[in-house]
Amino acid sequence: MIPTFGKKMDCKDYQARYGVYGIVARKDNTEICLVQAPNGAYFLPGGEIESGEDHKKALIRELHEELGAKAKLGKFLGQADEYFYSSHRDTYYYNPAYIYETVGYEVLGAPLEDCNHIDWFPVETAIKKLKRGSHKWGVTAWQDYLKTL
Repeated sequence: MIPTFGKKMDCKDYQARYGVYGIVARKDNTEICLVQAPNGAYFLPGGEIESGEDHKKALIRELHEELGAKAKLGKFLGQADEYFYSSHRDTYYYNPAYIYETVGYEVLGAPLEDCNHIDWFPVETAIKKLKRGSHKWGVTAWQDYLKTL
């Protein structure tokens, strides 16, 4: 069963927004990278899958745009769905989120998008800061996976 976050309201029309997100870690997996949007909300690096892209292609592009980095993608941790309202876009979204771990990353230069802020946090702090339940779920799934190694 796919974990689902947010509440779907019957009277609203939801636009599907398929997204892929990565867990980028450092310091022996004790810190992860979060992207802070201009509104102050924190998210995992990643974003919308564009037409013609598969998960991996989209995440590699998003990591380059948001972090100015390239990363090797590791394990697919799973899918978590989320229903939410974006006041910025005045739109209700159904957001299936596909979460991957990354194994190593390399900074290529400055991020291509300059509207976001990049921060590193201890994992437990990051979970508390994340806005989306699906992203919190992804980090927890990653922690569970690491325990099996």
